[in-house]
Amino acid sequence: MGLQQDIMTAMKTAMKAKDQTALRALRAVKSEILLAKTSGADADLSEEDEIKLLQKLVKQRKDSAAIYLEQDRKDLALPEIDEAEVISQFLPEALSEEEVEKVVVMTIDAIGATGMKDMGKVMGIVSKELAGRADGKTISTIVKAKLSN
Repeated sequence: MGLQQDIMTAMKTAMKAKDQTALRALRAVKSEILLAKTSGADADLSEEDEIKLLQKLVKQRKDSAAIYLEQDRKDLALPEIDEAEVISQFLPEALSEEEVEKVVVMTIDAIGATGMKDMGKVMGIVSKELAGRADGKTISTIVKAKLSN
């Protein structure tokens, strides 16, 4: 319930400041939370579920912005990027690539991974451990680099 209360507080602040971009992003988050709560049998979202939901919304906006930029539509890309930044404020602090690399190396050593055939195992463990703090694409890139050596 903490995320929903944080979103509502931020929405009130955005309304008072007449910040339409932030308000649009926060309403999208609120809508997704309500959908998630009503669609499943579990009435309460765990913190992990909330993080996944926020990551999904940020990824959607970044993907849309990338498509708009490919089509040379900066006017449509900028609001998407701004909304992604607003939503990102509610995610835990992201780890740097060096910190992700340390976790990947420790995991590879711990399970004794030797090559690309072990990528799935490593990805599963690292993704679970770094949920919400690192992007899947970044983790994947680092795991591939380490296992292909």
